[in-house]
Amino acid sequence: MKKLLSILTILGILFISCSKDEDIDDVYPEINIDFEEAYPQNCDTLHRGQSFSMVVKLSDNKELGSYSIDLHHNFDHHNHSTEIDQCVMGEDQTAVNPFLFIQSFPIGSGLTEYTTNLVIDIPADVDTGDYHFMIRVTDKEGWQTMKGLSLQIH
Repeated sequence: MKKLLSILTILGILFISCSKDEDIDDVYPEINIDFEEAYPQNCDTLHRGQSFSMVVKLSDNKELGSYSIDLHHNFDHHNHSTEIDQCVMGEDQTAVNPFLFIQSFPIGSGLTEYTTNLVIDIPADVDTGDYHFMIRVTDKEGWQTMKGLSLQIH
């Protein structure tokens, strides 16, 4: 009986000493395009041979880590949009010289808010048509949020 009582006491102490860490970050970071200067917006048109500045607010409750952009053609009309509004799409088309931009960017250490001002150049010779603009933000703990926009390149 003493042995059983000792085992139960040890298990009780171990259970109590393994208390839940109150500082665990389990909150996803946020992507905000709901402000006047935000660009691009869902259904916007970009132009070949021109550049544009991506302006998006990123935030996290603890600390941001990085963000990435994936701009690729949507000529077959697949879907990753996270927006409610549907854009007018062109006809299905075969890619000849589609624009592709995939890149990741670190965010300075200790920041909980960051506004991007990334300049992206669109070559003059890329295919026009439907494109997806994917924005991903990851916090220091590894939680990730994605926003998918539908765009046109003309």
